Amino acid sequence: MPEEFERQCDLVVTALEAVADRLAEEKETLTELDSAIGDADHGANMNRGFQAALEKVSENDADDPADVVKTIGVTLVSTIGGASGPLYGGSIMSASQELEGGITADSSVAFAEAYLETVESRGKASVGDKTMVDALTPAVHTYKKSIEVDDLDPLEALAKAVDAAQRGVEFTTPIRAKKGRASYLGWRSVGHQDPGATSTLVILEELLAVAAEELDGEIEREIDAEADVDPAELEAESPGEGDD
Repeated sequence: MPEEFERQCDLVVTALEAVADRLAEEKETLTELDSAIGDADHGANMNRGFQAALEKVSENDADDPADVVKTIGVTLVSTIGGASGPLYGGSIMSASQELEGGITADSSVAFAEAYLETVESRGKASVGDKTMVDALTPAVHTYKKSIEVDDLDPLEALAKAVDAAQRGVEFTTPIRAKKGRASYLGWRSVGHQDPGATSTLVILEELLAVAAEELDGEIEREIDAEADVDPAELEAESPGEGDD
């Protein structure tokens, strides 16, 4: 195995460990958020899925970071209940092929775009529907713009993406759910933060923390990494299916 691929495989496992640990810590918070507008199982499902993925990856001798990422996706599909399995795991599986040449700035952008595209396709959701897409879309757009247009290094780009995701999470609270179980509540869903958007932010925050440690960087999100993308503007641009 090329030395760089070995290092990247180890880095993916380290990131997965951080995400799994954080989701375990946030399990009750995610469950509380989901109890208001969903099945009250998002925290338990995400914790179970990522713990299983960590165990599976630890047993795996994959020599390519794309294979490690794919294994994570496959495990999440089979262990996360409800719609979240295909959304989180299936999208990771699909996007993992973008990393077959290794993890670079370009391949990470391609991975992020492929992941978002699959989530949108599987969930049939767009910005403003009060789902994980509300956090994911501004994060991916910000990351791509930061690298390809602003020529920022991946660490600062990821920090800006996390800031954008945070805005997306906040954006979900005052809007009405249009997709998923929460949509059954109609206007009663207003005032509740979306659990899927929240878990997406949690995952991104841990990826940033691991990347910062790996790259020996320090990021002050509020000062140096404010995102340019406003989720409300993305909602206006989104094709969607309209209000009902």
